[in-house]
Amino acid sequence: MIWEIWWAWVAAGIGLAILEVLAPGFVFLGFAVGAVVVGVLVALGLVLALAWSLVVFAVVSLMAWLALRQVFGMFEGQRPSLRGV
Repeated sequence: MIWEIWWAWVAAGIGLAILEVLAPGFVFLGFAVGAVVVGVLVALGLVLALAWSLVVFAVVSLMAWLALRQVFGMFEGQRPSLRGV
């Protein structure tokens, strides 16, 4: 099936990374990292059922999103700005 093909996961990751460029805010970048990691694991020969692939994708995406929020989030003393108000 399609979730057993490594390049499908990597292509989904690249698509999500492109979507992140079009809609910035570090929403899709964590998902892109998760998809690429699952693609690399499948390419290395790790055969996962769909449920386990999605679990690995979700866990890696959450960890990547949390790490990206720490790196690129608001810094101490910085306030969010409301544009157009």
